[in-house]
Amino acid sequence: MRTVVTGFRLQLVFYRHHPDLLVPLLTSPLYSVVFTMIMRHNDRADLVGPAALAPFYMTLWWFALFSGGWIIQTDRWEDTLQYLVSAPADFSAVVFGRAAGTVVPGVVAFAETWLFARYALHAPVTVRHWPLLVASFAVTLFAMAATAALLAALFVLARNAVTFSNSASFPFYLLGGILVPVVYLPTWLRPVSNGVFLFWSADLLRGVVGVGRLTHPLLGLGMTAGLGVLALVAARLSLRLVLRRLRHTGELSLR
Repeated sequence: MRTVVTGFRLQLVFYRHHPDLLVPLLTSPLYSVVFTMIMRHNDRADLVGPAALAPFYMTLWWFALFSGGWIIQTDRWEDTLQYLVSAPADFSAVVFGRAAGTVVPGVVAFAETWLFARYALHAPVTVRHWPLLVASFAVTLFAMAATAALLAALFVLARNAVTFSNSASFPFYLLGGILVPVVYLPTWLRPVSNGVFLFWSADLLRGVVGVGRLTHPLLGLGMTAGLGVLALVAARLSLRLVLRRLRHTGELSLR
């Protein structure tokens, strides 16, 4: 745990010295305006709430994908990976801690998205269950951090990591049902959403803020947390494979 906390603090230092990484926080309210206007123009008042809050998940996924997913690759390019690997600390714990740090701006993203939707766009997003909101937010951040750690390992193993990272945004937005519920997706595609933690988290959020039915909240919390644990285990195993491969090929540093 101490190693995780150290990695977490290290990532926050990067945000302090590179504030340009926080640019998505500036675009989140703009997406809320666009999505809300689309729903209202098409007389879909029932989807205004989910559409207004969708940029929160988009921003959170962006941080996980482009900040968390490129942790190891960036260290390789900067010639600092060998120092982290040689340190007497669990490398996977360092990566998870840093991945957790990359999703911290998600707290700000939710606050600004909710406030803007509630008071500027007058969307129906009044919070009805504050304790459940805190619980769902916590498990969502955990699952997102675990997924970011897994992506960091996979991006090293994959040859087309850049292509994947650039194309892995909107498919997950749709499968996660963050813009519109998955009931509007083709029937054959809906079961796939059950394996995406964003689906369970977004469904919880819609129920908490009163833009959807709050059904089986414990199931949603359990599935979000469970999928996060699976991602964390997969990340740890993948990181072991990454280290073995990099040590074998001598490519800890790569420019």
